[in-house]
Amino acid sequence: MTPFNFPGLDAPAEEAEATRARLQLYINLKLSSSGQIASLEGDIGEFLTIADDLLKSYREKSRLLSGYLCPPDRRIQDFLDDYLAGCGEPVARLPENTLILDRPGVAREISLPIDGDEFSNEYLTSYRIRNGILNNPASDRRTTAGSFHVCEDGLPVPGDKKAVPRLTFARLLREALNPPEHLLRLPFTAGKPNEVKMFVSLLLRPLVCPEIPGFEPEKRMEVRFFAPGSLVSNLDFVENIFGNGGNPVLASNDAGLDIDHWSGHSGCVILAPHLNKLTKQALGLPRWEDATERQRADGMCWRDAGELYNEGSPFKLTLRDMRGVIVTLIADQQHSKPNPLIYQAVACFAADRYPLYYPLFPSLEWRSVLTAP
Repeated sequence: MTPFNFPGLDAPAEEAEATRARLQLYINLKLSSSGQIASLEGDIGEFLTIADDLLKSYREKSRLLSGYLCPPDRRIQDFLDDYLAGCGEPVARLPENTLILDRPGVAREISLPIDGDEFSNEYLTSYRIRNGILNNPASDRRTTAGSFHVCEDGLPVPGDKKAVPRLTFARLLREALNPPEHLLRLPFTAGKPNEVKMFVSLLLRPLVCPEIPGFEPEKRMEVRFFAPGSLVSNLDFVENIFGNGGNPVLASNDAGLDIDHWSGHSGCVILAPHLNKLTKQALGLPRWEDATERQRADGMCWRDAGELYNEGSPFKLTLRDMRGVIVTLIADQQHSKPNPLIYQAVACFAADRYPLYYPLFPSLEWRSVLTAP
């Protein structure tokens, strides 16, 4: 099985500047192959000039594959299309042309300008320091009260979580995948004449069940992470915890072909801190007079047309059912927020597959009541 890499681990000792130079060349090569304008300074420009015809050929072949999603994205999109069918809103598509963070350290390198040591936006400020990068969120939320939301019509929604209609989830998903243009701004090219604006994505393969020597190999699930370019430092943070699963386009990294090591579960996390600026009315929630008792208790209705969803506070919204797929929207800028969601998904799916090893969760139906999304 292909090992999953962690940035900075098991790497040969070498000069930091030489390592950065190779990463910068690789990043510019990926940007150019994606149709973006890359840096043409120094050795990077010379290399890209030599490879220009190859890159044009690659871009043309990619254009002919317009609409194609890599295997894990295809599984997640099929799940979304089926789950949200008939909700009254077209189902948004996962982004096709993202900057795939397929090597350890790429996310960290593009978290700051190529020739700078600081980057900031409305959600965070990042600094280059001697032992890496320091990311300071604009605010540090210490409570999770009212922040866990679960889409209806899937697994039972616990009483202490907020139940969200499918229509509202579909509209939030659409907005999450169409963020404001400034959020797509890639820190790596900040300040350049042609700044790159695009999504970044990462493949994770978290361990669900360790190997049982002589009986069963280790089992891993697959998780796809999407974030607007300016929030790439979140993916650097996650990569340092769960490792890098490689390029999801390659068959060698397709969990669906790895029958010995795939647990059969898929996850998707989309960072979208701008979602808490949307109104309840725009998201299709009912007026107070037309709402159910549960909707009134959860705040999933409105009296004034200007009321913001979740009162403008950060939240996590999860969609899941018995098929073993979980999709989560995170309207929060804190780097630590994605990690509990992955841990809970791992525990939930591990208990479903290996109940003898996870006796606290006897069944998937009951587990949805016992665990947070």
